[in-house]
Amino acid sequence: MMIKKIIAIASAKGGVGKSSITAALALNMSKSFKVGILDADIYGPNQHILFNLQDAKPNLITVDDKKMFQPVMHEGISINSMGFILDADKAAVWRGPMLSGAIRQLIESTIWGDLDFLFIDMPPGTGDAYLTIASEIKPDACILVTTPNKLAVADLIKTISTMNKLAVNISGYVENNIANFKTNGDYKILEDKGIPFISSIPFDEDIYHFDLNNTPNGIKDLSSFIASTV
Repeated sequence: MMIKKIIAIASAKGGVGKSSITAALALNMSKSFKVGILDADIYGPNQHILFNLQDAKPNLITVDDKKMFQPVMHEGISINSMGFILDADKAAVWRGPMLSGAIRQLIESTIWGDLDFLFIDMPPGTGDAYLTIASEIKPDACILVTTPNKLAVADLIKTISTMNKLAVNISGYVENNIANFKTNGDYKILEDKGIPFISSIPFDEDIYHFDLNNTPNGIKDLSSFIASTV
């Protein structure tokens, strides 16, 4: 079992479209590569909803006397998420150590197989999940996601600070115009910190309604960037 590249899709701000971008990116890149998704948002997992897999469950098998998950497969993508494991109406009301343990279990107890890229759909914030993933998975790169909203950009600075402290390489940022903003965002503060722009994803009705099969140009640009750079 070998994973060539592990890429975190991150932002401290919730609601900027990390999950949708992760899903659309994985679908597009699965046309040419072996791809997986780890949904690391334990409190609010979304990948099972985006892919319409609410009733799916990962198979449990025994390997060397250890229980292991076989990821749920969807259009060639290997996916594991706490959304497959917890009941839909149950909330994970857990303190930090239990959160870290759940992420660790998803990481270590999933038979990912050989992958070219494993994308990690990161939760909002900068807490225990980031510490666990940085120490246990050690991502090769991080792609930041923001909207043109200045609050999203401000929160992204916290993500940059966190990733720098955890020695995770930041490849650049993606602008996701999730709310159909009519004005451009002010990203000078990101440029001043040496974070390069990768692509802009315009508001898209298909993505808004979870139809991820029609790939917008911004996702194609992001895919090309990752394939050639990361």
